[in-house]
Amino acid sequence: NEAVSNRKKMDHGDELEASLRNVLEKKTLKWIFVGGKGGVGKTTCSSSLAIQMSKVRESVLLISTDPAHNLSDAFGQKFTKHPTLVNGFTNLSAMEIDPTIEQDDQEDITGGNPEAAMFQDLAFTLPGIDEAMSFAEVLKQVQSMQFSCVIFDTAPTGHTLRLLQFPSVMEKALGRIVNLKSKFGGLFQQFSSMMGGGTDAADISSKLEGTQKVVQEVNKQFTNPDLTTFVCVCIPEFLSLYETERLIQDLAKFNIDTENIVVNQILYPKDQSCDLCSTRCRMQKTYLDQINDLYEDFHVVKLPVLPHEIRGLEKLKPFSELLLTPYKPVKQEK
Repeated sequence: NEAVSNRKKMDHGDELEASLRNVLEKKTLKWIFVGGKGGVGKTTCSSSLAIQMSKVRESVLLISTDPAHNLSDAFGQKFTKHPTLVNGFTNLSAMEIDPTIEQDDQEDITGGNPEAAMFQDLAFTLPGIDEAMSFAEVLKQVQSMQFSCVIFDTAPTGHTLRLLQFPSVMEKALGRIVNLKSKFGGLFQQFSSMMGGGTDAADISSKLEGTQKVVQEVNKQFTNPDLTTFVCVCIPEFLSLYETERLIQDLAKFNIDTENIVVNQILYPKDQSCDLCSTRCRMQKTYLDQINDLYEDFHVVKLPVLPHEIRGLEKLKPFSELLLTPYKPVKQEK
């Protein structure tokens, strides 16, 4: 701890800045993940970060990978699986993707070929492959668009961790397809001929190999701290703190950089006469103290719980400023 503390003082002065300014100033960043336990305000934080990033980058894309999409609600604007400019911006786009492959996308991969479809169905029995393929297709699309920065509003922790494992899942899927093709290729080719198919399963295999190349390249980028970082969002409660610690440890296993934590929904009561507020403040202080001790070498941003919902640009813009300028609560009455 002493070594970490000394390094921190040498590199950052007395303490690390309690803001996400370091993310904005890191011009090499290409991929930013925002994640944490469900219900902690990930969408609000990722939307706010995207608004701030749009001020310093040429083009920013905000992607929701959460099946329960909230970006449309946050901005008050309908988004689809294709990038759409956010109203009021010329360089900020958003899209919402589902973590499963849609029927139209499956037909696009197989080209309507019954043999290729059969190989695909068998390969897709591997757990997580539908999510991996969906995510890989999105990444191929995003790579071709050349956005200067991509921010992921991720699903709750467990789903996010599966998403980060998708390169290894893709490797297994490709291996399974190649194995199936070598064992049963002749049988399926006869069946395909009976069904009127004119080609073998090479199409889907080559498409998967092409996808795998993109996956391998992206995986290299995800594990490069100059290109990728993960912003953890939590609230000062036991379960959220527990999941945050687990998430940070898992990110370390995947070699994914994380040095920023946003602690959301902190209560700063103006009046101590409210027993409920005082009790919750004491509870939150316990976990805030733990966060300060555990993550002294992280940028820890503390955001207040507000009396209103943060929906629409008129609410998101002022809230996004709190990511850069630490919130100063009104002095409490005695």
